[in-house]
Amino acid sequence: MTDTKSERRPRRDPSGRLATIGDLIGTALAGLVTGAVLLLILEAILSLTRVSEFGDTSGWLAIILPVWLFVEEFRAEGFGASRVVVALLGVGFAVAGGMTVAGLAATQFPTLVSGLAGAAGFTVVYCLIWFYGLRWLNDRAG
Repeated sequence: MTDTKSERRPRRDPSGRLATIGDLIGTALAGLVTGAVLLLILEAILSLTRVSEFGDTSGWLAIILPVWLFVEEFRAEGFGASRVVVALLGVGFAVAGGMTVAGLAATQFPTLVSGLAGAAGFTVVYCLIWFYGLRWLNDRAG
């Protein structure tokens, strides 16, 4: 898991995975913010054309780019049972964490904000489980 010798960010290891937890979380959150901005533009257009009221669209739609990143990380890991186990555990815990955050936010905020909060919780939890869980399991398995 050595870093490649480039100034390019985010750093990747020789197999193509993101090299550090900071790179993984930073890239995932950058994708989430990009998705949120695009979702806000969509909301503004829908609101201005009176198709729906502002805030009615689910904020969970912003998670498209982070999920794409997670799929690419899964593919870069290569074959083996460890990537499947960690991905399944990551999705399970991330969905539980994201839904908990979204449920807590739903009592005070509209659907858009609570969905964005849930998507952020999902993203952070999955990043942590994927990065540390995969490295721990690879060390244990050899």
